[in-house]
Amino acid sequence: MHVSQLPNLMNETEPDKPEMAPLRPRRKGIYLLPNLVTTAALFSGFYAIVAAIDGNFVASAIAIYVSIILDGLDGRVARMTSTESDFGKEYDSLSDMVAFGVAPAVVVYQWGVARLAEYGTAWGRLGWLAAFLYVVAAAMRLARFNSRAAGADKRFFEGLPSPSAAALVGGLVWLGTVRGLDGLPALLTGFIITVLAAVCMVSAFHYYSFKDVNLGGRVRFTHLLLIPAFFMLVSLNPPVVLFLGFLLYACSGPALWVWRWHRRRRGSLETGSDGGGE
Repeated sequence: MHVSQLPNLMNETEPDKPEMAPLRPRRKGIYLLPNLVTTAALFSGFYAIVAAIDGNFVASAIAIYVSIILDGLDGRVARMTSTESDFGKEYDSLSDMVAFGVAPAVVVYQWGVARLAEYGTAWGRLGWLAAFLYVVAAAMRLARFNSRAAGADKRFFEGLPSPSAAALVGGLVWLGTVRGLDGLPALLTGFIITVLAAVCMVSAFHYYSFKDVNLGGRVRFTHLLLIPAFFMLVSLNPPVVLFLGFLLYACSGPALWVWRWHRRRRGSLETGSDGGGE
């Protein structure tokens, strides 16, 4: 066989390879399930504002707590279904700003802070300034959380989380409405709680995040009793239990700072006394 005939034989025995079809550009879209949960949280925050304007403060406070529950679910749903995305993170942050920033400020302002104006113009100005301070603090808290370095200690939050601050303010409104709190002392309490929640959000206090708790791990059977015990405790008096619970959590940051400062100070004193001996 002549060498010049080899290419023809190869063409006869080897099938032609199909040409590669050009890659189509991937269509942009969003994941439905986690963003649907985020939208529900956003709706609850918006409903809290509307209910407060209508004077239904119990419903507005409950709506804030519903937003907190939904906000804790959307991230878990995204991780469980592998549907995490940059859009979801940004959307969740904007939803948090409405549900935990604007909504609590409007609710507490409508409930009692606005009535401080009845005691003078200066009190009225302090009232809406306190509400605005809370909104600014919530925005700064969310911005700091979004820009936090990836290597930061995830066991602790820097500053009071905005959902906890919203729960504290919402719990105060719920408790004050149910108990019929009124008058200047009650209004001042609302003013003080709103300002302290704002200050704690932008503070450098560390709050335990509970993120190192492994929900999928094995636990003692007796530990399961904590779940019904918690719901039984809340059911006894929801506004009192929720308000006191989140108030203790808000105070845990300063308490942890004082404890760490005292331990460092005692350690430095012991080191100084040991070093100064002969």
